[in-house]
Amino acid sequence: MSTTKTGKDVVIGKGVRFGENVMVWNFVVIGDGTEIDAETCIGSFCDIGRKVVIGKNCNIQAHVTISNGCRIGNNVFIAPNSSLLNDKYPKSSLLTPPTVEHNAVIGGGVTILPGVVIGEGSVVAAGSVVTKDVPPRTVVWGVPARTAMTLEEYEAKRELFIKSRPTVKK
Repeated sequence: MSTTKTGKDVVIGKGVRFGENVMVWNFVVIGDGTEIDAETCIGSFCDIGRKVVIGKNCNIQAHVTISNGCRIGNNVFIAPNSSLLNDKYPKSSLLTPPTVEHNAVIGGGVTILPGVVIGEGSVVAAGSVVTKDVPPRTVVWGVPARTAMTLEEYEAKRELFIKSRPTVKK
């Protein structure tokens, strides 16, 4: 038995399947035949197309558009206002949805064009437009997105940033 929790005014299409402990916030549309695996959270005002597959433990934040047929791996984070597009020459009948592999991070306001593969463990910086495949464990940024650094360099910078911040007491 699914333990999916849904907020206000969620529209769920036919044949949608949820894993355990999925959370869907307010005003979300989920298209027919979509699969959302365990422990995933979908933020408010998301539009998830038909036959989308979203893996385990993903965090899809508010105002994200995931077009028909997209595939998203496990442990993926997609920040607000991002779009995964599937039609290179709208409006056509040839859809080529992008794929986001396991452990990828997509920053806010990112646009991923049709047919693009975001490699495992990659990071796409906020505001980027991804026009080409992103290799695994690579950080990209810009319009169009280009390689900025390796994942190891990113993690080292992230760790320094975290250490330099004052601790907030509760």
